[in-house]
Amino acid sequence: MMDTETLWNALPVPGLIIDAEDCIVEANSAAEAFLNTSARSLNGKPVLDHLAIATNMDSAFERVRRDNGAMFINSVDVGTGTTAPVECNIQIAPLVRSDDRLLMLLEPRKLAEKMGKAQGVKSAARSAIGMAEMLAHEIKNPLAGITGAAQLLSMNLSADDLELTDLIVAESRRIVALLEQVEQFGNLRPPDRREVNVHDLLDRAQKSAEVGFAAKMKIQEDYDPSLPPTFVDPDQLMQVFLNLLKNAAQVADDSGGEIRIRTFYDHSLRLRRMDGTGNRLPLQVEIIDNGPGIPPEIIDQIFEPFVSGRENGTGLGLALVSKIISDHDGWVSVDSVPGKTVFRISLPVAPKEKE
Repeated sequence: MMDTETLWNALPVPGLIIDAEDCIVEANSAAEAFLNTSARSLNGKPVLDHLAIATNMDSAFERVRRDNGAMFINSVDVGTGTTAPVECNIQIAPLVRSDDRLLMLLEPRKLAEKMGKAQGVKSAARSAIGMAEMLAHEIKNPLAGITGAAQLLSMNLSADDLELTDLIVAESRRIVALLEQVEQFGNLRPPDRREVNVHDLLDRAQKSAEVGFAAKMKIQEDYDPSLPPTFVDPDQLMQVFLNLLKNAAQVADDSGGEIRIRTFYDHSLRLRRMDGTGNRLPLQVEIIDNGPGIPPEIIDQIFEPFVSGRENGTGLGLALVSKIISDHDGWVSVDSVPGKTVFRISLPVAPKEKE
C-alpha cells in the first residue's frame, strides 16, 4: 500500500500545508518544481512571500478556518516572483485535527486545457491522415506515368522546349515526395520500445543536422547529465528530433540562427487522459530556436496535418512528431513568441523491470 508521503509527492499538482500563521509547513514535489526551490528552504516561510496571487488570500484563509469548510478559487493568476504568472485554480481546505493548518492545492490551467484539446482533435486528425494516405497511393501511379512521358518527350525536343519538360519532371517528383510523407503516417509501425539514453539520440540528430540542413546554424547543448534512460523506439524518436531540428533550421534567415537543445527532469508532469487515467512524464527535451515565431492564429493547430507556418511548408513534419510522441504515451507542446520558439517533448522513465 502507498504510504502518505509517497502519495503526497505523487500528486500531479503543487500542494502546500500551511500553519495557523500562514507559513509553509510542507511542500510536495510538484510545489518544489512550481516554486523552483526545495521543501526544506520553504519550511517556516510565509506562503505569500513565495506566491503572488491576484486575490485577497488573507481573507480566504480566514474564511476557511472560520467556516471549517473548503474554498475553491477559479482562474486566478499565480506568480512566484521569478516566473511569469500562471492562471490557476486554487483549492483551500482545513486539515482534520490540525490546529488551524490548511491544505492548499494549485492547479495550473494552461497545460490541462492543452492536453484536453489535443485528445479531442486526435480522432479527426487520424481520419484526415487516413484519407490522405489513400489518395496518395492512387495519385502516385499516374504521376509516375506523367514523369516517364515527359522524359521521353525531352529526347526529341529543342533546348527551349526542354525547359518545359524539365519543369514537369521536377514538379512531379516534388509531388511524389510530398505524397510519400503522407504515406509515412499510415506505414508507421507500432513503437519497438527499449531502454534508451536520450542524449545519445540527441547527439546523433545534432551531428546529422550540422552536416545537412542546419549547417549554417549554431547549435548549443544544455543537458542534464543525471537524466535517467527513457523507454522508446530509438528510430522513431530520432525522427522526432530530426523533424524538430529541421523545423527550427527552416525558419532561420539566410545568415543562420541559433538552436538550443535542453534536457531536464520535471517530476511533477503527468499526462491525464479523457478517461481519467494517466502516467508520469518527467523526462523533458526542449528544442529552442530564435526565429520569428509561429503565427498566433495557427499555433493551436500547429500539430494537426497540413497546417504550416511557412509559405511552402507541407504541414506534415510536426504532425508526424505529434503522432510518434502520442504512440509513445508522451506529450509534445509548443510556446512561441517572436524571437523564441520552444518545442517540448515529455517522455516516461524506463521501467526498472521489463519482461
